[in-house]
Amino acid sequence: MTFPYRLGFPVKVLGAGGLASADARRWQSGPHLSRSLELLDAVLDHLRAIDVTVFRLSSQTIPYGTHPDLPQLHYRRQLDECRERLDALGARARAQGLRLSTHPGQYTVINSADPGLTARSVADLEQDTALLDALGQGPEAAVVVHVGGLYGDRPSALDRWARAFETLSPSAQARLALENDDGPFGVADVLELHRRTGVRIAYDHHHHRATAGSVDLPPADALAATYRTWAPDVRPKVHLSSPRVDLELVDRKVPGTRRTEHVPVAPKLTPHADFISPFDLVDLLRSAPGPLDIMLEAKAKDLAVQHARAALARLFPDLAAAEERSASA
Repeated sequence: MTFPYRLGFPVKVLGAGGLASADARRWQSGPHLSRSLELLDAVLDHLRAIDVTVFRLSSQTIPYGTHPDLPQLHYRRQLDECRERLDALGARARAQGLRLSTHPGQYTVINSADPGLTARSVADLEQDTALLDALGQGPEAAVVVHVGGLYGDRPSALDRWARAFETLSPSAQARLALENDDGPFGVADVLELHRRTGVRIAYDHHHHRATAGSVDLPPADALAATYRTWAPDVRPKVHLSSPRVDLELVDRKVPGTRRTEHVPVAPKLTPHADFISPFDLVDLLRSAPGPLDIMLEAKAKDLAVQHARAALARLFPDLAAAEERSASA
């Protein structure tokens, strides 16, 4: 059986000549959420044109919103100053059936051994929660995070994450979704944290395949286990990417000389490719235990969504027909 699904992409729009989705100016230039909302208005036009209803907002949507030295840009102040615009954009997003999410970056580490970094990371999660709340998003809108650092002690790292989770507001706890990574914290780790805290799990298919020891839990079983961490009335969200497998030529100096030479370097398993292999997408869809929203984490962004759709339509028309498309596009 093929279940319904939706495809989405994160942050950047490469089609339509390229569209920014957040005000990325330096603080000296006076960046503001109001400018991000203007940019997002055009992005929503593009999402409607290409019939995409799953989209990840930039972590810079509220510029410098948690910076300790820029209180004039604190996220609550920017949200208050943009209340009417947020209401309008949120109403439009809901009318388009958009599921929005955020994914704070590598410096948001709530299990840090440094209490200061933990506090700043908690502030990042509260900020993104407040943004999704201000846009009137339902419980499906997630703030996705990784476990963080291993620090040479897995049990202690997991304990710190669980303790930090308990310091979050109830709203932020409800928004959070924990993603398995391709490094120290695999599906077994995030499922353990779900057991301890109730946090939802955003399963990353490629990360699981590229993690040492993942063969002990087949991808279909990993997907099924993480799927059950979501409330019955909220569609689970998963991430999908394909590995970059291109040969690279790297310039290296020839020892003992002034010459450089091109050295072929084999690809690693973890970097994301520009597009999604349609066969990776098919594997995920064929093993899905129910409806899914799939974030395509491909470098080509919206172009990758369109490429995946075209490939499925040609090779797997039954799966292409199962994608949920809005009637307003």
